[in-house]
Amino acid sequence: MKPSDFPALPCHGRFPYSGIRDRPRYRWPNGAGLAVYLGFNIEHFAFGEGLGARLGPVCPEPDVLNYAWREYGNRVGAWRCLDLFDTLGMPAGALINTALYDHCPELVAALAARGDELIGHGHTNARQQGTLAEADELALLVHCRERMQAGSGHAPAGWLSPWISESRLTPDLLAESGYRYTLNWCHDDQPVRMATRSGKPLWSIPYPQEVNDIPMLVARQMDAKDFAQLIVDNFDEMLEQSRKEPLVMGIALHPYLVGQPYRLRHLRRALEHIAQARDQGRIWFATPGAICEYVDQLDLPHAASLPTSYSERLA
Repeated sequence: MKPSDFPALPCHGRFPYSGIRDRPRYRWPNGAGLAVYLGFNIEHFAFGEGLGARLGPVCPEPDVLNYAWREYGNRVGAWRCLDLFDTLGMPAGALINTALYDHCPELVAALAARGDELIGHGHTNARQQGTLAEADELALLVHCRERMQAGSGHAPAGWLSPWISESRLTPDLLAESGYRYTLNWCHDDQPVRMATRSGKPLWSIPYPQEVNDIPMLVARQMDAKDFAQLIVDNFDEMLEQSRKEPLVMGIALHPYLVGQPYRLRHLRRALEHIAQARDQGRIWFATPGAICEYVDQLDLPHAASLPTSYSERLA
């Protein structure tokens, strides 16, 4: 075989490779090395159709068991989690479906009243966005910004796609519709500036797929006490690593999972551990939007320009 039979692999073209050892050594507010945030996912699902995490086996629709299990998060679990966050004085980055404004607007209002950052998370998690045509995907992004602006008084700065589903154009459409950052990518422990076809800026803020209750508790069937210990261990190790470089640790939570009483008891232990370090001034407890604002003010390298071949393909 000839060397030409082994070309470079296709690439997204959004940012160049960068090893974490070779980057600027800035610090977070108050000299902290580690920024921590809660990614609190509040979601609404269609009854009798669409996607959704499952507690039991797939059943013919209407799948009452799995629908009702998820709805427990909105009726009970989310409120219990907010009580815990209030007790510990922890703001949250609340990732919300806009269908919640019709289904349980009082829950969204409670998040806003706490001062939590409201982050776009699609209209419903019963659908994915990656299969949408460009015009339809743009319409979804615009709808969510406008609905959240009308319902809560602020348009969201950030976005997490339902089920982390993207098209090849999603970063471009996010930037063009006014979003400043995305949480879709889990490729780094630091914010990364992404290239877009318009040249408008878009940050990737680290969002976890390991320190995340859905893949751990549902997919890997991890026990709640072990998930809590995972949070503690990840935090302690990243705190140690952050002596050398600035890092971001997100904790992704869904109230129909961690809002179950026996799991909440273990989550409480993990978050108390983090709160103690916060109170000692050892970390910056933030929201994704605050992290985005902070790095946007720093003189950090920009993402590489989109390759010509990529730009032509998007045109």
